Parts: sequence; C-alpha cells; structure tokens
Amino acid sequence: MAVRRTPRFYFSLRSPYSWLAYRDLLERYPTLANELDWVPFWEPDELSRRLLAEAGGEFVYTAMSRAKHLYVLSDMRRLAADRELEFSWPVDREPCWEIPHLAYLVACRHGAGPEYVAHAYRARWQEGRNICDRATVARIGDALGLDADELASASDDPEVRREGVEALLAIYRDGVFGVPFFVHGFEKFWGVDRLPAFAASVPLPVRADAGPLPVGAPGRTDEGHAGGCG
Repeated sequence: MAVRRTPRFYFSLRSPYSWLAYRDLLERYPTLANELDWVPFWEPDELSRRLLAEAGGEFVYTAMSRAKHLYVLSDMRRLAADRELEFSWPVDREPCWEIPHLAYLVACRHGAGPEYVAHAYRARWQEGRNICDRATVARIGDALGLDADELASASDDPEVRREGVEALLAIYRDGVFGVPFFVHGFEKFWGVDRLPAFAASVPLPVRADAGPLPVGAPGRTDEGHAGGCG
C-alpha cells in the first residue's frame, strides 16, 4: 500500500495572499494547522537555481505582469478590509528571498519555526519592513532568543542551502506554481479562497470556529488568479 504523505501548506513570506491564508488557517482551522507540513516557497537566486537543476528540478513560477500587480494591490485592499486588517505594502529593492526563507529553516531546527513565521509576516505586512535585509532577520532572531547571526547568514551556509533545495524540489514535484498552495494526497488547492475546500478534504476533527492559536503559525519541518500570488 502506498504511503500517504502529510498534507502540505506551501507558503511564501513574500506573498500577501500567503499572509492572509496563514491568518485564516490559524484562526479558523488551528487543529489542521498543527498537522500540516509547512514548506517555504520563494523565487530562487542563481545559486539555488543551479543546485536545483543539478538535483533534477526546476522552478516553474513566472513573474506577474504589471496589470496583475495592480490587480493584486486592489484585491488585497478588499480582502484585508473584509478581515478588518490594516497592512503596509512593502517596497522590495533587489530582494534576495533566500535570506528570509532559509532563515525559517534554521529557526525550525531550533523549534522556533512558528514564531519565526509570525514575526516575519508581522515585519513585512504590518510594519512594512524589508525582510530581505539581514538586519531585519537578525532582529527577528534576537526577539526569538536565537542566534541572530545564524539566522541572518542562513543563505551563506552550504548545508542550509542544501536543505533549501529539498524544499524547492518539493515545490517542483508537487507542481506548485503559486502560493498559497495546499496539497492533500492527489488533491491540490491554489489560493486563499481554496482553504475551506482543502480543510474539508483532510479527515481531522477540525472546526472552523475553533478559535485562534497562540502567537505564531505551527510548522513542521502564473497565470490566472484565485487568491494566489506570485
């Protein structure tokens, strides 16, 4: 009999839709949130792309058009207002997305993946800070009581890079083309508005009104538009 893999949530610290899905998941489906594998999704730099290709994978995401970007700005205002959320739209100048996402993998090693995600999302989407700035990641490390330099320099560590390639391979193998993206068995769900359908597909005693978890997400370690973002 084939082994069924743990249901997975592909999230990106860059994506505003991932941020909303993260909040909805914790507030509406906390039991489910604790049972998922949380896999970071990011646009790899040249080194990660080379390592990914050497491992037999590729990154299939394509950057959004200007028209889609303008749509996302308007759409996020609506979705945030529906949730009574205020947010700050950050400005990304020559970002290196390995910096915050590989730092997440390091935080997971220390059992602080959930807290790192919470702090990183808050920094980016509520405080408008640049999470690709190593100083921002170091401050998150300090706030979590972790080695700030270890988190800030995660992208320089060959071992962490290799772990990151495993995440990129999972993205490739699951056919993830945008985020948030949920996978359960052979079923795939793209977009924040697909979260209820994903939750319904997982046989857990999950209640949509179960209330929020404590601070932090649980975590274990395009084309078209459906509430997904590139």
